[in-house]
Amino acid sequence: MEVGEQAKELIKLVSTKDKMSNTKFITVASGKGGVGKTNFAVNFAYILSNLYGKKVLLVDADMGMANVHIIVNVDTKKTLKDILSGADIEDVIFTTRSIDILPGFSGIDMLEEVEESSVLRLVQSLDDISSRYDYIIIDTGAGIDNRIVSFIKASSKTYIITTPEPTAIIDAYALMKSVKKIFGYSEFKLVVNMVKNKNEGYETYEKLKNSAKKFLDIDLSLIGILPNTKNMKKSVKSKQLLAEVYPLDEFVKELKMTASIELGEPPPTEKTKFWEKVVNFLRRE
Repeated sequence: MEVGEQAKELIKLVSTKDKMSNTKFITVASGKGGVGKTNFAVNFAYILSNLYGKKVLLVDADMGMANVHIIVNVDTKKTLKDILSGADIEDVIFTTRSIDILPGFSGIDMLEEVEESSVLRLVQSLDDISSRYDYIIIDTGAGIDNRIVSFIKASSKTYIITTPEPTAIIDAYALMKSVKKIFGYSEFKLVVNMVKNKNEGYETYEKLKNSAKKFLDIDLSLIGILPNTKNMKKSVKSKQLLAEVYPLDEFVKELKMTASIELGEPPPTEKTKFWEKVVNFLRRE
């Protein structure tokens, strides 16, 4: 069977099982680097798992520039590359902060070795274990290539991460255009990251929404507007997870709303969490 036919079969398989098992595959993608895509993916996974009690697998599919394991500050012996070489996916996944993580690998020389057929086998492996998860979140590399598109095609929805910068907006549009024109895929939701204020976020969304509708016939919906905060820089520098160490940060508050929209559930009450923290603090005294 040719790669193109393999892709069609896997997309059909994942789509069918997604509906049957209620496991949601979400690909997190961006048209360019530097828009905060991976920080979004990791903190989003943390919130889904720790605040909403969902079983989450986070896949670092940013082949060549993987850094999820750096953000969660965990050294890994095996990576996604081992799976592409035939290793059992169960032997590669590790758990931290109640999130199962499939770590990626770094190195442009390694990236060049990865063929689309290998990615399709990985998608099959993910599908085989999908029934144990509520969400499988796939953090892809920036830009457009066959490996990234393979994950997008197999996902029930794709979150496009952009910033208000003109180049980021143009590249986000280009990504949606390529995937829609070539594969007919249009299940995109937009996250506007690193905004100065809400208005800047809405203006960015309106630009992309209007272009997507007019030229691509895509009804682009907004899933989140996230501010650029000092605590984000602090957490990245110290290799800590923002949602874990700064739960009251404005970025985290807005990300909770994004999770609430995705789940169709109200955010968990902060009162219970507050008193839990008080009790835990007193226990340490």
